[in-house]
Amino acid sequence: MRCAKVFDYASGRGAEPRYGDILRPQVEVAHPKMLSELLSAAILLILVIDPFGNVPLVVSALQATPSARRRWVVLRECVIAYAVLLAFLFGGRGFLMLMHVSETSLSIAGGVILFLIALRMVFSHPDGVFGDTTDSEPLLVPLAIPAIAGPSALATVMLMASREPEHIDVWLLALTLAMAVTTLVLLAAGRLQRLLGERGMRAFERLMGLVLTAVAVEMLLTGIKSVAAQFRG
Repeated sequence: MRCAKVFDYASGRGAEPRYGDILRPQVEVAHPKMLSELLSAAILLILVIDPFGNVPLVVSALQATPSARRRWVVLRECVIAYAVLLAFLFGGRGFLMLMHVSETSLSIAGGVILFLIALRMVFSHPDGVFGDTTDSEPLLVPLAIPAIAGPSALATVMLMASREPEHIDVWLLALTLAMAVTTLVLLAAGRLQRLLGERGMRAFERLMGLVLTAVAVEMLLTGIKSVAAQFRG
């Protein structure tokens, strides 16, 4: 198919448009949209992982760990959680197909889990968001799983990958950004708790819980609308 000629005002003659001129507007339109999707996904993952809400849990879990090893333990647990989330991001769609689980079911289940966790964030529980912790040095449980890579985070990355697999590179970058923020926050857990105090950390966790509640309700409504559309069809 031939490209239509454009008029060259300088020479008064028609000229063939360059491919860069044709593609540039599309790139300029797509770039802000992808940036918006990246920021939205990264913020959602940060809310779901809840690094600030996990600060008291990290401080409590590392009480029996020598101070020289605490940074190493936090880094190790964050790397493990990142690997688990990556596995669910890239393999989650195949797992859902293998288990014959629809996107609608995942959306509703993820919304329910998010809502329950958000309630525990808003209404403080004596055992914290994810339950009681052990007195030994944590390994995988409870920091990597379920504090960082919890059911809500796993369901969220699976839902992202299954809904829009063509944007997997955006979801990968968003997950990487969220985990980078999480790692930095948890590495500074002791300082943050001393700076903000217990009441300040609780207030911040409740604020994040309120935002996460709205996200959970939106996921539930999306799933319910999909079910209603199937019945109407």
